Amino acid sequence: MSTDFWDARRGVIRTCKGGRWVIGKGVTSHGYSLLDELVGHASFFQVLIMHVTGSLPERRLADWLEAAFLCLSWPDPRMWPNQIGSLGGAMKSSPITAVCAGTLASDSRIYGPGTAVDAVLFITAALEARNNGQTIRELINAQQIKSKGKLRAPGYVRPFAKGDERVKHMQRVADELGYPIGAHLALAYEIQDYLFAHYGESMNLAGYMAGFLSDQGLTAKECYRVSALCVNAGVHACYAEAADRPPESFLPLRCDDIEYIGKEEREIPALRR
Repeated sequence: MSTDFWDARRGVIRTCKGGRWVIGKGVTSHGYSLLDELVGHASFFQVLIMHVTGSLPERRLADWLEAAFLCLSWPDPRMWPNQIGSLGGAMKSSPITAVCAGTLASDSRIYGPGTAVDAVLFITAALEARNNGQTIRELINAQQIKSKGKLRAPGYVRPFAKGDERVKHMQRVADELGYPIGAHLALAYEIQDYLFAHYGESMNLAGYMAGFLSDQGLTAKECYRVSALCVNAGVHACYAEAADRPPESFLPLRCDDIEYIGKEEREIPALRR
């Protein structure tokens, strides 16, 4: 087996994302001077998207993504990532420790940014199949066959609730920014109409984001990457609230709150020396 690939990189850092930091001058990113051309001229979300995709997007796409982050950063301590942030605050850990731990808890394929991959792959494959003549009913039936009879359409259905109130607000944002409904999102709405009529289910935010971002040319892995920290602000809020209260005040437990189902109380033999 040839090791040429690794030998060429031994002791050398190669990057196509930018250039090296020049001490006293600054750093470049994808051909832009970060300090001279981006700071004060581009938004954080524009630079975030550029770092993921390699191209600086127009400001309105960055504004749309920022709005999506707001929809995904709810400050509710009952949510799994936020609970970890709250527990970190209650234990007086550092904000970085708590927020990073809480953000890590969002890395799932059933909620959080991890849902982006399956949702994008589903809508892009569905559009290709639709362009090849398949009906929406055939698309959904094919998914049910794959899922052994269960309704599994990534980007649709939602844990614990029916419908997703965030979709209409993100569509409002897209309308206000002047985005037309593209081919992927149009199909996503058609699939929603079918699922609602036959199953009472509708598109969730992941499905909406998948359709919209696919129309903007982002791939599944790029959608996952740009939304990786989307729960961040919600975790921050719950951490800060708990950290400003007395220690261990978030969901404290008494001994009698715990139902013990182990062995009955018994004498412990003396330790032999």
